[in-house]
Amino acid sequence: MLNQGIYIRSIILLIALTRLPSPPVIAQTEQADAHQPALSQPLTIKWLFESDSTINLTPATDGERIYLPLASGLLVSLRASDGQMLWKADLGGELSASPIADERNVYVASETVGEGAAAQVTGALRALGREGGITLWVRPLPLPFRGSLVANEVNLFSGSLDGRVYAVRKKTGDIAWIMQHSAPFTSHPTIFGQNLYVGSSDGTLFSLSQSTGKTNWRYRTRGAINGRAVVVRGVVYFGSADGFVYAVNEADGRQRWRRRTGAGVQTVSSTRSGLLVASLDNFVYLLSFRNGDRLWKRQLAGRLAAEPLTTSDGALFTPLSSSTGVVLDLRDGKQLNSLPIGEDNSLAASPIAAGKVLFVTTRHGLLAFSRPS
Repeated sequence: MLNQGIYIRSIILLIALTRLPSPPVIAQTEQADAHQPALSQPLTIKWLFESDSTINLTPATDGERIYLPLASGLLVSLRASDGQMLWKADLGGELSASPIADERNVYVASETVGEGAAAQVTGALRALGREGGITLWVRPLPLPFRGSLVANEVNLFSGSLDGRVYAVRKKTGDIAWIMQHSAPFTSHPTIFGQNLYVGSSDGTLFSLSQSTGKTNWRYRTRGAINGRAVVVRGVVYFGSADGFVYAVNEADGRQRWRRRTGAGVQTVSSTRSGLLVASLDNFVYLLSFRNGDRLWKRQLAGRLAAEPLTTSDGALFTPLSSSTGVVLDLRDGKQLNSLPIGEDNSLAASPIAAGKVLFVTTRHGLLAFSRPS
């Protein structure tokens, strides 16, 4: 934690920054979703949770609470409306994947390093109660999960460093199925329909049955797949560290098209205007769903390691080494808004929203933005 003097100065600086004039707002033809923050409109800091222990994992939310991962195996539950800390859980070791929450529990993956010269790294998955953070069950793992957790009504899913994809029962922690591969998984899985899509470090995207783990098909690229896939109208879109964006058939994995960017592709997102692509060449691209044609591209001041937050009126990016979050118009890539996120942002945690409040993880804590009262 910062000392009291630094804390007070930080608050004064942040309040001053939020009062700086915003860029002109371009009129929107589409209204923002009533249950999402309007990214194109003026946003100011609603509250700040301060910590110097934030890490490169995206917080989870159930709509009313935010679950913030911290270093040294800590998970903090905060009330989304005002930032009040409800509880803190010490899980030991380090958190290894972005958590996920539902209306009852929050699910957290962690890793522990043993003692001695030949220390072994092991993993664990836990279910914590929403109200008090009490551990309900623990599932030991040979190696830790990486990337993030996803879930349907019955199971949790994630990939591990041991080259396996796991389905784990949400109620008990029992393993429902395991899919074994030859390379580690460090990506962010996607659930769509009856299938699970997950990429591996050797560049293979898998389509798996959620209920059985059976492989429907696989598609091989020449670079690691770190981000999520998105599925739109029977087509699966994803990016690879080989610098290409791919579109393949949802039914059989056959390629429809691929398009090159200037560097590895960290993440893709589906929007009403097209496929939004964040590349490590510091450019954002919008591609046509149909054939991959480039509709526009925009350079930002910093590497794009975090998945953007997209709403109906824009997309928020938090580039590394930048003190500003940037909102782009999805129609033409022009800047609509900016948010002060602190000097030298160095985290790859993605921004999230709970209702009309926007949350951004920084090196010094969690910032909550909302429309001025």
